[in-house]
Amino acid sequence: MTVNGWLQILAFCAALIILSPILGRYMAKVYTGERVFLTPVFGGFERLLYRCLRVDPKRGQDWKSYARSLIIFSLAGWIILYVVLRTASIQPWNDYGGVTFHAAPWDVTFNTVSSFLTNTNWQYYGGETTLTYFSQMVGLTVQNFASAAVGIVTAVALVRAIASRSGKSLGNFYEDFVKTILYVLAPIAFVSALVLVSQGSIQNLSHYVSAHGISGLAQTIAMGPVASQEAIKLLGTNGGGFFNVNSAHPFENPNGFTNFYEMLIVLIIPASLVFMYGRMVGSRRQALAIFAAMFVMFIGGVTVAYAAEAHGSAAQHAAGLHTQVIANSTGGNLEGKEQRFGVAGSAIFDVVTTVTSCGAVNSSLESFTGLGGAIPFANLSASEVIFGGVGTGLYSILLYVLLAVFIGGLMVGRTPEYLGKKIEAKEIKLVALGLLITPLTALFSTALATASAAGRASIFNGGPQGFSETFYAYLSQANNNGSAFAGYTGLIQPAAGNAGAHGVTFADLLGGFTMLFARYAPILFALAVAGALVGKRVSPVGLGTMRTDNPTFVVLLIGVIVLVGALTFFPALLLGPIVQALTGHLY
Repeated sequence: MTVNGWLQILAFCAALIILSPILGRYMAKVYTGERVFLTPVFGGFERLLYRCLRVDPKRGQDWKSYARSLIIFSLAGWIILYVVLRTASIQPWNDYGGVTFHAAPWDVTFNTVSSFLTNTNWQYYGGETTLTYFSQMVGLTVQNFASAAVGIVTAVALVRAIASRSGKSLGNFYEDFVKTILYVLAPIAFVSALVLVSQGSIQNLSHYVSAHGISGLAQTIAMGPVASQEAIKLLGTNGGGFFNVNSAHPFENPNGFTNFYEMLIVLIIPASLVFMYGRMVGSRRQALAIFAAMFVMFIGGVTVAYAAEAHGSAAQHAAGLHTQVIANSTGGNLEGKEQRFGVAGSAIFDVVTTVTSCGAVNSSLESFTGLGGAIPFANLSASEVIFGGVGTGLYSILLYVLLAVFIGGLMVGRTPEYLGKKIEAKEIKLVALGLLITPLTALFSTALATASAAGRASIFNGGPQGFSETFYAYLSQANNNGSAFAGYTGLIQPAAGNAGAHGVTFADLLGGFTMLFARYAPILFALAVAGALVGKRVSPVGLGTMRTDNPTFVVLLIGVIVLVGALTFFPALLLGPIVQALTGHLY
């Protein structure tokens, strides 16, 4: 561990803490209908979109209508994206100087479409060898905006329900969606793309470039509209890379500054949504309590990951590799990491993108030490409550807050109330279903993959590493994260232009259904909870009301999150990364 590494961590945390309340205040104004500085720019276009969609933004929807609109919109997006990816051979920008692209196999396409629709961006393909510029821009980038907006509007609907004093309306899905795109995602993504271009990310429609390296070997350098996709990939916690190596590629992540900036824009909206929540419910202390719980767990993950990777594994030291490049006293475990970012830049990036639903990587997670590799497992086991994805993090932790209030009330004999609304059996049943559906889906899919011959065909390594690869694959897909341990595959024999490639149908279909179910089932339960809360009367604070804005509640909330995650996933973690760390296995 180095002073420079700790300074990076401190600078990142400081930037997040300073900027999040500012953006949160702005977003609260957007979703409460107040005028913002972008209203003169987008106001006319916003009204035009409502007319084109034949939507009355003033007409509120109850939770069932809101959910119906969300599902119909998502289904239309799935169909459109599938058609785009299956028609690669007739699309413009199909031939890049002799490199011609064709559609991926149907099962790989099914997995890819389901992945980008659900904000997962799990990739069983290499972008520069599989997809046309048209597919990347019109298909994937558009869906990156749409899937991020769907998560945000779900959180906004739940916040409105908690803040509501009467009625049944959660707002209007289409109004919330349009505002999210125009006033939140598009402006920040545009600025972020310009920042990346200024630092060396490419943004063009050029043919691929043929070149010779210093050794004289011929190579093909991929081009493309990278910066625009990179910006929303990170801002929307999507994670899918334009290139196969994702954010380790210098065209996606050119230097140390962009590495810092990319980590910041991954977390900025999930963190800001918490402060937006505080503004909308009229209690800054409630927001600070939730943010504190998230931040404590985040710092814990960063500290452990950095310490583990800075030290290296016991097997590396036993083999004498600590004196070499892979692991040394100043660099730590550098295997699978970019020299441009080092151990600290890689460890922080790893934690940032696994506490959210982003899944972008600037290093190889499979090359992390056993303990360092256990951190992304632990982050995913928290089911997107340590900041989480855009929107998903807020509505997920609010469900945990309601559960903590109920448990705390039972423990001390006080009335389970949250912001004056009684938490009764109906709400807790919905909360429990909303929280358990994701881990149960991940465990079921992992069991099916490891217990069947079709599933084992996708596993590359044996032993605890092989189980870790499989478990992480379905844990990542169920949590709509998209990062991977690299060994579990759904595509065999890829080649330039995807010639001759074929999919592992079992992995493609199981992964696709896992992502779809684990995305939309929790959304429906979250909206159902919103529907149950929106019309509840608000009771005045009394002696029997448990406070939910003090350090005691923060500790209770963290304890509930850890307890649920541990009870659900600890046996599976023992079979993979933990046994690997205890036995000192490299793989």
